[in-house]
Amino acid sequence: MSKRSKRYRELAEKYDLDSPKPVAEAAKIVKEAATAKFDESVDLAIRLNIDSRKADQLVRGSFSLPNGTGRDVRVIVFVDDADREKAALAAGADKAGGEDLVKEVQDGFMDFDVAIATPKMMRLVGRLGRVLGPRGLMPAPKAGTVTDDVENAVTEFKAGKIEFRADAAGNVHVRVGTASFEADKLAENVKAITKHIIDNRPAAVKGDFVAGASLSSTMGPGVRLAI
Repeated sequence: MSKRSKRYRELAEKYDLDSPKPVAEAAKIVKEAATAKFDESVDLAIRLNIDSRKADQLVRGSFSLPNGTGRDVRVIVFVDDADREKAALAAGADKAGGEDLVKEVQDGFMDFDVAIATPKMMRLVGRLGRVLGPRGLMPAPKAGTVTDDVENAVTEFKAGKIEFRADAAGNVHVRVGTASFEADKLAENVKAITKHIIDNRPAAVKGDFVAGASLSSTMGPGVRLAI
């Protein structure tokens, strides 16, 4: 068992971190505990009672946070014609292209956070499964990253739309803002994405869907949420 740091023990005693907190209170604690010299990101972790091995219990999608994520999202777009390439770049994409961009990623280019592709390009983008898949960057229709409307997709992800998916253990990790956000803005983001995930509960899941949740900053302790 790992030994807790002195800072963690002090914070745990001050805020009673063993007890679940309402979202609004948790957001305030996370902000107060974020004392690093940089603007720490704030992340939400939700543990779901799902069997990720079963296709009918997969949890994946995309969602536009009401207050964005507080970060500059780098977006690339795989397109099948010059007009869509121009539209993607005009909408703010950091890079757009066809087979040339596929090869660039194959050769090691990974300086992006979101990859979008048109349906026709997926026959080529499919080659990147081993590269993008493990990083959660593979375009997928359910995540809103396979679409002919690349202009709108780029705009949404640049404005704070996020992708989410449960890992093998049934955990969903998403960024919901930064420590510089006002506490009510953080709380609004947390409540919105949590409601969205619960509202899209797979029909095959029986019993309680959410097993637990916590909110934390990059360098701060996790605060358990009363969901």
